[in-house]
Formats: sequence, C-alpha cells, structure tokens
Amino acid sequence: MRKATTERRRPDDATATTRSRASPARVRVQVAAIGLGALMSALTQTLVVPVLPKLAVELHTTAGAAQWLLTSTLLVAAVSVPIIGRLADMFGRRLLLLCCLGILAAGSLLDALTSNLALMIVGRALSGVASAAIPLGISLLTAVLPRERTGSAVALISAMLGIGSALGLPLAGVIADSADYHVLFWIIAGGAVASFVAIIGLVPEPATDAGGRLDWSGTVLLCAGVTALMLPLSKGSSWGWASVGTIGLFVLAAILVVALVMVERRSDNPLLDLDRLARRPIVLTNLSSLLIGFALFSSFVGTSSYVQAPTTTGYGFGSSILVAGLCLLPMGVLMLLLAPVAAQSIARWGAHRTLAAAAAVITLGLLFRILFTDSLWQVIVGTAIIGAGSGVSYSSLPSLINANTPPNELASTNGVNSLARFLGSSLSSAIGGSLLAAITVTVGGIAFPSLTGYRVLFAICAVASVLVVVAALSIPPRRPAATATDS
Repeated sequence: MRKATTERRRPDDATATTRSRASPARVRVQVAAIGLGALMSALTQTLVVPVLPKLAVELHTTAGAAQWLLTSTLLVAAVSVPIIGRLADMFGRRLLLLCCLGILAAGSLLDALTSNLALMIVGRALSGVASAAIPLGISLLTAVLPRERTGSAVALISAMLGIGSALGLPLAGVIADSADYHVLFWIIAGGAVASFVAIIGLVPEPATDAGGRLDWSGTVLLCAGVTALMLPLSKGSSWGWASVGTIGLFVLAAILVVALVMVERRSDNPLLDLDRLARRPIVLTNLSSLLIGFALFSSFVGTSSYVQAPTTTGYGFGSSILVAGLCLLPMGVLMLLLAPVAAQSIARWGAHRTLAAAAAVITLGLLFRILFTDSLWQVIVGTAIIGAGSGVSYSSLPSLINANTPPNELASTNGVNSLARFLGSSLSSAIGGSLLAAITVTVGGIAFPSLTGYRVLFAICAVASVLVVVAALSIPPRRPAATATDS
C-alpha cells in the first residue's frame, strides 16, 4: 500500500510550550470543558429512549415512526465518527470538536422548538454528529495536557459514553414524569453551548502542519457501507430478519466493505490506513470495544425493561420509568469515580491488563444478574458491578489506541474505535431484542420477555466479556511513546 504524502509534526512536540505553561487549575477547567461536551454527546444517545412511547403519543404518530428519533441519531453517529476523526487529524482537533458541538446545539435547539416529527428527526440526525466529541476530546487532551495528567483525563472522557448513558435514563425518567419532553433538548443544547464557549476560551488548538485532502471515494463507500449495515441492525426486528430488505442490505454492506478495502489500498491518501488498523494491538482493541459495547448495552436494556415488567412475570417489579432509570444511577456514579483509579491501574499494570481485569469484573456482574433475581437491590448491585467494569474498560481502550498509533492519526483511529462500540451496541440491540421477543411468558394475554430470556441474554454477554479478557491479554504490552509511530 502506498502511504499518504502528507506528514505532520508530532503533537507532543508541537504543544510542548502549551504543556509547560498549563497549571493544575487550568488543566482541570480544560478537562471540565471537554468533558461537558463529551457528556452532552453521550446523553443525546439515551435521553429519548425512555420517552419514545410518550413522544409517539405527543407527536400523534406510530411507535415505529417515533423510533426514527433514535435510529437517525445512531445512523449518523456511526457514519460520521470515523470521517470527522480523519478531518480532525487533517485540519485540527479543536476545530472539529467545536464544529460537532455547534451542530449538536443546533440540532437540539431545533428539537426543543418544534413538535413536528419530520423536523425532530432532522434535529436528532444532526445531533448524531456530536458522537465524535468523545474521540476528538481524547485526542485533543492527549496533545495539550501535561503528560502526567493525560492518563486520568483520557480515562474520564472515555468513560463519559457510559456515564452519559447511565445518567441519561434517570434524568429522562424525571422529566417524563414531571415536565414537557422539550426540556430534554433544552438541556443538551445548553450544555453544548456552554462546552463550546469554554473550549474556545480555555483549550488551545495544538500546533500542527495540518492539511491534505479528503479521500472522497473512501468516504462515500464508508458512509454507504456503514448505513447498509446499521439500518437492518436497527430495524431488522420490525422488518423481519428474513425479509428481502434486511438480507439485501446485509449483502450490500458486505459488497461495499470489500469495495472500500480495495479502494483504500490503492489510495495515496486513504480515509482509513488499513495497514495500521490491521496491526494486532489495534485489531484486538477494536474487537474488545465492540464486545464491551455489546455487553454494556444489553445491561441497559436488561435493567430498564426488566424492573418495569409486572410482578406477575415472576421476576419484574412493576416499577416506573423513573425507578428503572434510578437503578442505573449507581452504574454512572461508579464509572465517574473509577476513572482516576483506572488511570492509575493503566500506568502501573498496563492498559491491556487493566482491560482484562475490568472485563472479568463485567463477567462477574453478569453472573450475579443471572443468579440473583429476588430483590430490586440485587438488580442494582449486579448492574453497578457491570458498570464498574465497563467504566474501567472504556478508560483502557483509548490508552491502547494511543500507545499503538502515530500522533498525527490519533483522532481518526480513536474514531474507528468508537465506531466499533456503536456496532457492538447495535448488535446487542438486534440480538437482545430478538432474543427477548422469542423467549416470552404470557401474562393477562400479553407476552413479556421471560426470566429465561434475560438469563440467556446475560449469559451471551458474559461470554462476550470473557472474550475481551482473552483479547486483552493477547495484546502486546504498551510500547514507549517514541516507538508508537513505526509500522
């Protein structure tokens, strides 16, 4: 494969002056500014989940149509994250992060001001672009922070995906019970604007010899391929997994991926550096990201719907949306509190061992959920254990990416890793939804997922977590940063 002709100065060298002047107080506010944007991008993916039934009623539409308020966000997120990462490596990480936050604010403001379904779907699609804020924030902080503060900051920003997801459900539950649903979008718009302003004033753009051109052929193929894959994963349960449309899109996705590989290997300036992405540490890290995304999303689904099921199912607690969301709150709190612990573990034991240990904790939490089902506190404890392991796992992944990626490709490679998480979540939704719909118990003429269905789902997730342990221990130990640029 021919290499890209555009090379750039190492961010570590380019920001040496910025690093030396950064005081502890300035570091904290920089992390807070970027962290707020990362939190808003994570919240936008989950805030509407508990209120979709209410939105269907309020917007006078069907449940299937209302589902596009979530599907549109996930589709745009999956397509845009790797592309925005590449653009950030070319033209500036801070610039692209500000663009993402501006688009998030605009999309959320549109949703806050309208009750028209079509316009709201447009706003939600725009909001999906902000999913790149987390990989962009990670790569930006890696460049501008003092080296001794980078580990804890990266761990916190990476964990924001799980933190936002865990906090978004109880927040949405509170608002669904007591306020107009538009408040959800006002919150995200306000947070995005606050983060935008703070980053402009507090976070510098790393000096770089940026430039180059976008690989348009690769971009078009990537967009089409990811869309062809994500769409049936999101809608397959309603379309039917054996339907012509579902199977046809999966076949189209496979063809487009093959075409993408062929085009990228012939490109002088590829969107995706396939040689680097095919290296063993990156492959295993991205595989781990996909599997963790699978396990964590199933835990969200397997908690919210689980506790809301009627007691007559033999396992449910007949709880409200608010109570279901509060059951996930300890998960988010633990993710936040364990970010600095994860950073210390990574520095002492290595990111690959930390990831393996965290995945083992996820496995224990899933086994706890399988074995103990009698009380609500048991659900909360099991979910909290899963959250603790997931938070540390998410903190470990960017450290593995950064240790095995050239500095001038950090944003794009972290973007691909985020795409792997999205694919894992989508697979989890597709497989978990189909599984729970197939293994049911009938109560009062209504079919609910059975306890056996949930246990099978958690068992599959536990197997996925064990595979992460194996993959993590197979990753070579972290190399010194100076050698991370070689092929």
